[in-house]
Amino acid sequence: MRWMRIKALIIKEFLALLRDPRGRAVLIGPPIIQLFIFAYAATLEVTNVDVMVLNRDAGSWGEELLHRIEGAPTFRTVAHAQGPEAVRDAIDTQRVIAAVQIGPSFSRDIEAGLPTDIEVILDGRKSNASQIVGGYLDEIVTGLAADTPVGQRLASAAIDIVPRNWFNPNLIYQWFMVPNLIASIALVIGLIVTALSIARERELGTLDQLMVSPLRTSEIILGKLTPPMIIGLFNITLYILAAVFFFEVPLRGSLLFLYGGAIFYLAAVVGVGLFISAMAMTQQQAILGAFLFMVPAMLLSGFATPIDNMPRWLQPVTLINPLRYFLVIVNGVFLRDLPIGEVVKNAVPLALIAMGTLSAAAWLFRRRLE
Repeated sequence: MRWMRIKALIIKEFLALLRDPRGRAVLIGPPIIQLFIFAYAATLEVTNVDVMVLNRDAGSWGEELLHRIEGAPTFRTVAHAQGPEAVRDAIDTQRVIAAVQIGPSFSRDIEAGLPTDIEVILDGRKSNASQIVGGYLDEIVTGLAADTPVGQRLASAAIDIVPRNWFNPNLIYQWFMVPNLIASIALVIGLIVTALSIARERELGTLDQLMVSPLRTSEIILGKLTPPMIIGLFNITLYILAAVFFFEVPLRGSLLFLYGGAIFYLAAVVGVGLFISAMAMTQQQAILGAFLFMVPAMLLSGFATPIDNMPRWLQPVTLINPLRYFLVIVNGVFLRDLPIGEVVKNAVPLALIAMGTLSAAAWLFRRRLE
């Protein structure tokens, strides 16, 4: 009888979610659209940027450097400045992100074998993009220096560095971004759907009917837990198919490991959502509570910035973030055939977080009914 009661509640939850055509569209349409948009838009690569060159050198090496900058695929346009004021104005008005100034003795110093300088002005208001663009310009200048007479004489004694990128040989950014989006969008959908669950019952006045039913608190929590997890697994399946067949991200690991980690991950996310839903009095409060958790979870997951780069006092906070662990699993399964030991190492914290959040949600749910 217990499982019959839980089954009836699960069916009731599915009907509440899927009966409304707009609700069905929200559960399926926007997540797929977000995956395709963010896979192209949410990138830390810096391309199609505008730079400016002030070439005060009349020699061939200044022209060679200018041609190499113009031929770089990273730069969309390379403007030619007539003087320092034009450079200042372009940086101030953000028409360019960087400006290169070639001195009047640049070619003469190179031919004489003397040290020479190139001034690169970067827009510090865009700190991350400026650093990356500065690295691109440094590579171009380094390549030019190797072709100078002094550079060719020293080439025989130089040490060549041959980079080899494991797991993503061509550094295709979508191979990194799409698996991360699978975890991130699943967090958004699972959290929103679950956070509205109990709050919707309370706002519509059906929570009292639910409480006078033969269902126990644990059965209510289990009935509320199951539909969002099934919907989350369905969305993750769609994302995996899109990643493999549309974005051509290699799937080198085991789907069994990926789905096993996804179950623990969704259980942890749903536990947080149920806790928020039990605490909220209205659906609006539930949505606000979900976003209050969602934004820090994204920032503290290692998705955009490595956790090791965060302050030491902040790093322990990431240990209770379920997104942190599932990102390791999903990236590892897609790109490097994650061994079962690594899967278990990240699944155990997810299971502990799920147990903690679900227990807290059940406790708060009972307290709110007293």
